[in-house]
Amino acid sequence: MTQNAVKPEGDVSKDAPKNTGTKTPEQSKAAAAKPAKPKGPSAGPQAGAPRVVEVPPMASQAKPRKRHYGILASFAMVVLVPTLAVFIYMYQFALDQYESRVGFVVRTEESQSALDMLSGITGVSSASSSDTDILYEFIQSQEMVQRVNEKVDLRQLFSRPGQDPVFTLHPDASLEELVAHWPERVRVYYDGSTGLIEVRVYAFTAQDAHELAKLIYGEASRMINALSDVARADATTYAAEERDKAIKRLVAARQTMTAFRIRTQIVDPTADIAGQMGLLNTLQAQLAEVLIEQDLIRQTAREGDPRLEQLQKRIDVIETRIAAERRKLGVGSLESVAGGGESFASLIGEYERLKVDVEFAERAYLSALSAYDAAASEAQRTSRYLAAYLQPTLAETSTAPARSLVVLLVGGFALMLWFIGVLIYYSFRDRR
Repeated sequence: MTQNAVKPEGDVSKDAPKNTGTKTPEQSKAAAAKPAKPKGPSAGPQAGAPRVVEVPPMASQAKPRKRHYGILASFAMVVLVPTLAVFIYMYQFALDQYESRVGFVVRTEESQSALDMLSGITGVSSASSSDTDILYEFIQSQEMVQRVNEKVDLRQLFSRPGQDPVFTLHPDASLEELVAHWPERVRVYYDGSTGLIEVRVYAFTAQDAHELAKLIYGEASRMINALSDVARADATTYAAEERDKAIKRLVAARQTMTAFRIRTQIVDPTADIAGQMGLLNTLQAQLAEVLIEQDLIRQTAREGDPRLEQLQKRIDVIETRIAAERRKLGVGSLESVAGGGESFASLIGEYERLKVDVEFAERAYLSALSAYDAAASEAQRTSRYLAAYLQPTLAETSTAPARSLVVLLVGGFALMLWFIGVLIYYSFRDRR
């Protein structure tokens, strides 16, 4: 053997240096480069052979069990069967529905005020929003259904005997059932910020949907007109009452004046008294002339002169006439008052009072009439009306029902329900 042959363990060469516990640098490098020899039972002539590791046997292929078949069966019953049934019904039995749209807004003749402009900027509806809210509720109310049903047979319009029992109404439906079915046929969309209302009407023919939309718009317009009339009446009620009171007061004053004229046979006592005063002044002037003439004759005539007698008679007649005229006027002696007759003074007083009553009644009537006209003008200026920004449309193709959407919704809901059921089943199974 050569010197490089490996000596068996335990055979120590004499030439080998003694192990003093320290290694030279060359020995350290050789020891690090030399692979470690296996120790223990594996050490021997085959120590360099690969080591065999025992691996546990692999699991056998999983086989379906009863619960798996049950889950598949539940999937078919809960998801596939309902979805397939809905699919068949929607595409084979559901009738086509046609849509007609109409849009309108409540308008007022009054120009916008600063408050209305501020309301528009902040997004708050104007004063007509209350009318729009009322109209929104009215379109969906039983009263609207009754009004439309009086013009067209809604039961016949919404029913198709023997066809599509899901989306149709049976012909013998009661009023309550008709009202409950109404939202499915008439859908109202309301924008509170702009006050726009859009109504979408669905029927089995395009013409029926169009006619129904026109009827709804007509009834809504009549409703707004009625509200406007009520508001106008409320605004003018007080002014109308004051006007009526003024009319009655004026009529009563004029009737009293007419009765006075009929009783006294005098149209205008002031004109009559002016004539009477003129006559009295004339008589007094004549009396003064006769008295002057009498005084002149007495200076030259003797007692018993016929001229003096004639003048005296004339004086007596004139004085008698003056006294009579004074009695008519209510001046002079108290005999006119004691006699129970009406003097011109009392007539004038009564006439002046009646005249003042008539004048005040006329002024009150004119003032009340002006107030009523102003209130009526203001009410007319603030009256509301319904303006259509979208006339009832006539459809060419059907837009409902949304068959694909209905099938997807039913399938998705069924799948979610089935998934939740499976999770619940496995949660209970894992607790066992």
